[in-house]
Amino acid sequence: MDMINQKILRELARDGRIANVDLADRVGLSPSACLRRVQELERSGVITGYRATFDPEKRGVGFVAYVTIGLSTHTKQAQQDFEAAIARAPEVTECHNVTGAVEYLLRVEVVDLAAYKHFHTEVLGTLPQVTAISTFVVMSSPKDERR
Repeated sequence: MDMINQKILRELARDGRIANVDLADRVGLSPSACLRRVQELERSGVITGYRATFDPEKRGVGFVAYVTIGLSTHTKQAQQDFEAAIARAPEVTECHNVTGAVEYLLRVEVVDLAAYKHFHTEVLGTLPQVTAISTFVVMSSPKDERR
């Protein structure tokens, strides 16, 4: 991964719909050389896809929290069951299996506090594997490169 490929990736992360001519100009390549590099990054699996980003408020998300989850048992089956339940929860936009005092870190996006309370009680609170829930409410996001 040379510096030019890193520049290409940074520019595509900012704007995945940038025209190849503009991308080439920004990274200091000819359009044909830039296109070859982008295609190779796609072929090699460095670039796995392109996506749209959304304004959370315009899609009705007014409450974002990070939630840590501790499991009652540390078995493969307990993890699989928990992960299957979370995969069905549209409120969860990220689920990470982590090390430390808890097993999972979730990013939860919902309309408001009442919707989060419902998710906390009716989804997380009903999972037999869950023994501990801690919620960290996002007050602001001065840096969020996913948006």
